[in-house]
Amino acid sequence: MIEQLRLSRRASQVAPSSTMAAAAAARALAEKGVSVVNLTAGEPDFATPEPIRKAAHDAIEAGYTKYPPLTGYGDLRQAVAEAAAARGFHVDPEGVVVSCGAKQAITNALLALVDQGDEVIVPAPYWVSYVDQVKLVGGTPVVVETRAADGFALDPALLAAAVTPRTVAIFVNSPCNPTGAVYDRGSLEAVAELAVRHDLWVLSDEIYAALTYEGEAVSFGSISPEAARRTVLIDGVSKSFAMTGWRIGWTACDTRLAKAIAVMQGQTTSGATAISQRAALAALRMDRAPVQAMVAEYHKRRDYGIERLNAIPGISCAKPVGAFYFFPHVSGLLGRSHQGTVIDSAATLTRLLLEREGLAIVGGDGFGAPEYVRISYAASMASLAEGFDRLERFVRALS
Repeated sequence: MIEQLRLSRRASQVAPSSTMAAAAAARALAEKGVSVVNLTAGEPDFATPEPIRKAAHDAIEAGYTKYPPLTGYGDLRQAVAEAAAARGFHVDPEGVVVSCGAKQAITNALLALVDQGDEVIVPAPYWVSYVDQVKLVGGTPVVVETRAADGFALDPALLAAAVTPRTVAIFVNSPCNPTGAVYDRGSLEAVAELAVRHDLWVLSDEIYAALTYEGEAVSFGSISPEAARRTVLIDGVSKSFAMTGWRIGWTACDTRLAKAIAVMQGQTTSGATAISQRAALAALRMDRAPVQAMVAEYHKRRDYGIERLNAIPGISCAKPVGAFYFFPHVSGLLGRSHQGTVIDSAATLTRLLLEREGLAIVGGDGFGAPEYVRISYAASMASLAEGFDRLERFVRALS
């Protein structure tokens, strides 16, 4: 018998993405000819706006097909800095590093900030990759719970209690994936005070900032000069401009940290795709009417979906203020049975929904909230209506 060759400890400590796994399972079933309503993906169902597509064509003809600058084209970095300044966070263009999507931007930042055993505070529910990205770089994620009853607001006292001498950073994600929570200025001021007191970095993931339905999302770097000095802004074009496949994100931060981030990127992917960078520049400079139209449609879907969800017995869902996800609490369904199978967890619930109703959603375990599920409304109204019909039919058949 041939022994298996050794893999790294890292390979066993980092879990696969639960959202990608759910999407893959839905695709596999659909490829077999099964009717599937896929509400797993955090991916806009709109086409990338025409000015952006045209800019990409023009970039090819203009010869943007060579290696790009490691940290991004200067005019794009300038546009990113201007966009941040418009939201109150003033950063030098030299502090901007353009990356292959916001996920790489986060990993770059963690590589530059976290040593083996250092701790990073992660409020829960959290985006599925935060915890495993911290583990990937050798850090220790410290999860701090938030409550639906409080609108998933950050609790300054709980955050403060989680700080130890090994803490180096705190994640803030507003608007939040998966809850749709948007943190008010007072909550962010409390986080800023904590960061200043303990000399911490704040990884502020603002990728959904343009997708809010009541008011505006406050940029963490706008809180104060001291907050700005500690801010690592994570952003990109994927969600706001329907550009997920273009793979452009960025960090914006202190120039000294930006240089370290650039070193990390230089030893992994090098610069982000040249053509996509030119398209991203067009996105940041174009008229925002197409973005506003998308947000208006998400708003309609949000209002429709929240009414449908809260009318289903055993399910309760807080109204999301931003992003494009519902995050309903499904504990009222646990312990019940569907065609003889006991629903002992949200994971079992999502598996049965896919197998028996062809409805694909994501269980809350990967978000640090095992009694919840995430449902994306970055899908057509027709798909949402059919998906909720299937969910309601499934629930009403429970015993």
